[in-house]
Amino acid sequence: MNVALVKNDSGPAASSLLSAALGRLPGTGKVVDIRREAFSAFERTGLPYRRIEEWKYTDLRALMREVLPLAGAPDAAALARAKTVLASVAVDGARKLVLVDGVFVAELSDISASEDGVKVHTLREALQSAGSERLLETTVNDAMVLLNGALATDGVLISVADGAKLSHPLQIIHIATASQASRASRSHLSVGNGAQATLIESAIAADGASGYQANDAVVVSLGDDAALSTIRLMRDARDAVNITSAKYEVGARSKLNLFNMTTGGAVSRLQGFITLKGEGSELIINGVNLLRDRQHGDLTLVVDHAVPGCTSRENFRAVLDDRAHSVFQGRIIVRPDAQQTDGKMMTRALLLSDEAEADSKPELEIFADDVSCGHGATAGALDDSLLFYLQARGLPEKQAQALLIQAFVGEAIEAIEDDSLRERVIAAAQDWMEVRA
Repeated sequence: MNVALVKNDSGPAASSLLSAALGRLPGTGKVVDIRREAFSAFERTGLPYRRIEEWKYTDLRALMREVLPLAGAPDAAALARAKTVLASVAVDGARKLVLVDGVFVAELSDISASEDGVKVHTLREALQSAGSERLLETTVNDAMVLLNGALATDGVLISVADGAKLSHPLQIIHIATASQASRASRSHLSVGNGAQATLIESAIAADGASGYQANDAVVVSLGDDAALSTIRLMRDARDAVNITSAKYEVGARSKLNLFNMTTGGAVSRLQGFITLKGEGSELIINGVNLLRDRQHGDLTLVVDHAVPGCTSRENFRAVLDDRAHSVFQGRIIVRPDAQQTDGKMMTRALLLSDEAEADSKPELEIFADDVSCGHGATAGALDDSLLFYLQARGLPEKQAQALLIQAFVGEAIEAIEDDSLRERVIAAAQDWMEVRA
């Protein structure tokens, strides 16, 4: 059954809102208790709005207004539409794990294509086991994370064994087929000590899907001496809302390399909560927003240096046309014992229209004295002298602009280590620029 709409005011009781969905959500006993507790906490706050500091620039009460009913399980027609669009987003050689409207679909996934050291299960299956309620527990005090914990329908649980070095990427693909409906999924990835892996996360809409809402979450843990590269490519429908929450814990001497690019969706937000909990760990985050019309894109990051000797680098680029709005919020926390921390972040926005808007809020919370931390933010238009230089050499104006835009976002894209994946991201950015031309 569908979930009733969640209003911005007090609305109906939480029990009545959740009870409509419990019949189709997996899990019993303590799992149901966890769902009820999470939904009760969500109902007390409602959708986040501008008076909540972390959501100051992304007011969901104005942008989203209400939570739509949960999409039903995909039928044969929905799966056929999903299969049609799958080829456009699947990465060659990657092990595909496909979620359609928040439900794992084995026939579209490479569940049988096993690789030594990798185990894959579904959240729906896992929630039938004793002790599985921990998979839905919420340690982040955020309304959308709470709502995800209450309504998560499915997801994938991936485990990479100690010492395994995966030769092929793992790809979680979210496909929306339902219109005017919502989905909620939660996935977990565990990378063992000394293991190496690449995770690709993609979101796309099948033909005809519109006006949907996505509330997805991913929980990642890295052991010691591990390495993980994560690439997110978001191409939701033009009128969709996508809120994704990601939590990472990084072990000693491990490296986490994150990249996010958003080109679709009316409203999108990636909020990442990253804890460097092992000494000598390294974090690299790069992001690109390519937005036009009235699109709203938000990247919010909290990086917690909990132990000494860790490094973090954050580099964000936004290109905004028409009346698009981009938000970057980055907070670096340095705990009292986290001496010799090296943390820096930089955000730059390129405004192609007088009506485009870029909001940046970098923050440092430093409680140690032997650290090297810094931040910066800039916003501006294309350099007229560079445009004149290129046009004087025979390039049309739009082509000259595209060349400068490509150079602007190139620094962030170059951080992708895999050559083929980097070329794929460059091609996606070029597609955006071609539409603009």
